[in-house]
Amino acid sequence: GKLCAELSAKGAEVKKYFLNSLDCRGCQGCMACKGKSEVCVLHDDLEEILEEVRNSDVLILASPVYYGDVSAQMKCFIDRTYSYLTTDYKSRLAPGKKLVMILPQGDSDKNHFSDIFAKYYDFFKWYGFNEGFLIRAFYSDKKEITPLEEPVAEAEKIAGKLMG
Repeated sequence: GKLCAELSAKGAEVKKYFLNSLDCRGCQGCMACKGKSEVCVLHDDLEEILEEVRNSDVLILASPVYYGDVSAQMKCFIDRTYSYLTTDYKSRLAPGKKLVMILPQGDSDKNHFSDIFAKYYDFFKWYGFNEGFLIRAFYSDKKEITPLEEPVAEAEKIAGKLMG
């Protein structure tokens, strides 16, 4: 959406992946990434994405909030990032990456589900991400309010910070 368009306009190379259209499996807890391999040993469509994250400066994760959390597809991806940790649980990623999470929800109460970003950002900080940004959008039944004005403005502001 808006954030990717803003980043592209400012010269960033942006790659988009739609997790729901991919053939992928969740982490099997096999621990192969902690012993015989330095990457996840599952061979599916997430293999390329996990490698792209290694080489990126910014990771943008966008997921609707379903049943109080990210979608199952996003959770599957996040679980597979466990492979970024060594056997002694140090990050295999270069430090200094940035995370942006975009979390629209069908509940207008901003207090509901406000813990999602913090929960997942803790894992990404473990991997060496040093900046995190959150964009939230809320359903509104008030016809005079455009619910996307605030998140669009936030996306523009974050794009400036990421490229500034």
